[in-house]
Amino acid sequence: MLVKTILNRIHHFKGFVYTSVHYDSGVETGRIVVDIAPRKNSRGCCSRCKRRSPGYDHLPERVFEFVPLWNIPVFLRYRPRRVSCATCGVIVEEMPWATGKSSLCNCFRVFLAQWARLLSRKEVSARFRVSWDMVFDSIKHVVDYGLEHRNLEDIHAIGVDEISIEKGYKFATVVYQIDECCRRLLWIGKERKAKTLLRFFHEFGKERTADIRVVCSDMWKPYLKVIAKKAVNAVNILDRFHIMKMFNDAIDKVRRQETAQLMREGYEPVLKNSRWLIAKRPENLTDKQRPRLKELLQYNLKSVRAYLLREDFQLFWEYVSPVWAMKFLDGWIKKTMRSRIEPMKKSGKDITQTSRSSVFSHCLVLFLQE
Repeated sequence: MLVKTILNRIHHFKGFVYTSVHYDSGVETGRIVVDIAPRKNSRGCCSRCKRRSPGYDHLPERVFEFVPLWNIPVFLRYRPRRVSCATCGVIVEEMPWATGKSSLCNCFRVFLAQWARLLSRKEVSARFRVSWDMVFDSIKHVVDYGLEHRNLEDIHAIGVDEISIEKGYKFATVVYQIDECCRRLLWIGKERKAKTLLRFFHEFGKERTADIRVVCSDMWKPYLKVIAKKAVNAVNILDRFHIMKMFNDAIDKVRRQETAQLMREGYEPVLKNSRWLIAKRPENLTDKQRPRLKELLQYNLKSVRAYLLREDFQLFWEYVSPVWAMKFLDGWIKKTMRSRIEPMKKSGKDITQTSRSSVFSHCLVLFLQE
């Protein structure tokens, strides 16, 4: 009686009633079986067009697995009707607690999918005595439902990035919505090629793409080319982290080359063990590192000049006016190209080739908000 009351309160469907509940001890662990019957004088609903239609005949009895109660498996038992639909012909009725030929109730699918967010699929299948395929099917059901019912209107800001999915430099392209009112994952594609991102814009549609105002990305050239080609009305904001990482990689390359040169020429290895000393921001240095950096900056080395170029670029993030920011950027690029430090010159060229329509910091975001 208690099980029937619970089901009537949390799992009630119009046109159907729970007739009887009994405990079946014939299986190894035991189970609760609940019988379902159509309400008197109610017509079945066509599973295609959703129209009420007169009955035709009955199919063999089916069993649907429900959410366990008190760690006891619960099954719903029902004999489906076939209806004579004027549009679709003779067809199986729609059963609102299950979809298609699945033996799992929709609520149990959601239950398994929620647990799969916390545990592995294997652990979920072992805990709730279902197969691994059922857990996978439940996750797919929930994802498909979300994709079918999601709203893709009023998306004005997106982020494009790649994530590592396997060992051996295997990547996937991910696209996020990063509007202030909504932050969510929009799309995932295999690999990080231009064709991958093109497929996203093709599925997203021309009208929605035209409404995008801001695209945030790193400096991966295939992404930049596709964004410039497709999102013509958007401002491409480059990720500050990747820009500074590019500078740090260039400085480290200069440091390694110069360290090897000093050792070959017999000079004191002043740059030895200075990789993280140069890569760190000044405010993050320890009390022991600050005196050593001050001593290192007294030498006229390429590594020191590359470090100073990077620190000069930090002023760029403080600009609010886009006009003055671009003037500063022009001056910094000219100074870098005349520095005769090849790795830093390459970084300057990479920044130049990303086009003037790309924005490097939050200063233009503030400009857009005004």
